[in-house]
Amino acid sequence: MRKLLMTACVLALAACGQTTAPATTETPAAETTLAAPTNAAEATAQDTCGAAAHQALIGTPASGIDLTAFPAGTRIITPETMVTQDFVPTRLNITTGTDGNVASLNCY
Repeated sequence: MRKLLMTACVLALAACGQTTAPATTETPAAETTLAAPTNAAEATAQDTCGAAAHQALIGTPASGIDLTAFPAGTRIITPETMVTQDFVPTRLNITTGTDGNVASLNCY
């Protein structure tokens, strides 16, 4: 009797399962948009942080930069600055050289 009841339960549950995949007419997102960046080089190339709009800063003194004029999370990185290694593709990083001038703008 117990085997019969267990068999009936298994068959009832199996009947509820989907047997075929639903047909889709939409194109996959990967075909229509760029893949999300996975490293700083890809993020900077895709300009995910808006670095291209601030390229005029390169060569200027970093001491004159007002961070409130940039997106939240923007940071100035000097050769002595310790930074976290987390990857945030929308974060603008302003890197300076040893002379204190802006050397590069990157997204990470």
